[in-house]
Amino acid sequence: MGSKNKLKRFQENETFPNVIQPTRESLLQGSFEHIGHWKEYFRNDNPIIVELGCGKGEYTVALARQNPDCNFIGIDIKGARFWRGAKTAHEEQLSNVVFIRTQIELIEQVFAHDEVSEIWLTFPDPQLKFKRTKHRLTNPDFLLKYQRILDSKGVVHLKTDSAFLHGYTLGVLGGLGIRPQMAHHDVYKYVHAPAEVVSIQTFYEQQYLAQQTPITYLKFSYEK
Repeated sequence: MGSKNKLKRFQENETFPNVIQPTRESLLQGSFEHIGHWKEYFRNDNPIIVELGCGKGEYTVALARQNPDCNFIGIDIKGARFWRGAKTAHEEQLSNVVFIRTQIELIEQVFAHDEVSEIWLTFPDPQLKFKRTKHRLTNPDFLLKYQRILDSKGVVHLKTDSAFLHGYTLGVLGGLGIRPQMAHHDVYKYVHAPAEVVSIQTFYEQQYLAQQTPITYLKFSYEK
């Protein structure tokens, strides 16, 4: 993507009412106005569902279309990417969608404890190199962050084409004493696959499927 095109998207993001771009400093200082007040922001008591590393926002927008009684928040540091999702949601007047530009490591400065009902991780970078372990979105540190912002019945979904990340996450969950509610190495071959998992396909997911790459899926909660 050219720099001029990126700049245009950044500028347009600033005009969208469904895009929030807090500074890192405001988050670290605890002055982010919406933390603990997301239901007031959406003006309802509907569940809050978050997609981390939302990319172009395809999944966030599709989930919002399918579930008008839930609120959806897509988070990514690359605003030029989620511009597409924000623009689509704005054009379709989807009032239950918002995008936040920030680092995922700061989610505890974005959401209060027990404020989120579900977290989606859709095709995150598996960070294959050992030195990149700390950046894997299902490493133990991230999983503990998720636990703190999820409510007592909250769940995490992981949908990925990476058999490595699927297996790695199963290992981490086992180490934490967490037994997945669902775990499939090829979710499209599972008769009882959740509709929201198989009915929504991102652009890149369609490419993976065309190449006959299995799509894996995990669903887990922290309930004992």
